[in-house]
Amino acid sequence: MNYNNKKFRPLQNSENGETSSETVFEYKQNGNILTSEYQGSQIKIGHLIGLVDEEGNIDMRYHQVNHKGELMTGVCRSVPEIMENGKIRLHEDWKWTSGDCTSGKSLLEEI
Repeated sequence: MNYNNKKFRPLQNSENGETSSETVFEYKQNGNILTSEYQGSQIKIGHLIGLVDEEGNIDMRYHQVNHKGELMTGVCRSVPEIMENGKIRLHEDWKWTSGDCTSGKSLLEEI
């Protein structure tokens, strides 16, 4: 699976997350290396880097600066689902590695 030049927007997120439907992720992929710059909602600017396996699962790390001026970091595992319209939905399990170190779930969809 190749995520290059695909854009994603969260549909759902846990309460302790900082993304919302206002956040847009623009993915770039080179080989199995995935990167993205993102912003919106509570996030001034964020970046992620990850590895994509043969099934399209993503193991990623992210860092972002929120509107409070805090630098937040975390880890995430995304599992893709191909919807009937051919678009990708990502089921994510994530955990903060900064702040309160809580975890959550989010659902992103290709736009």
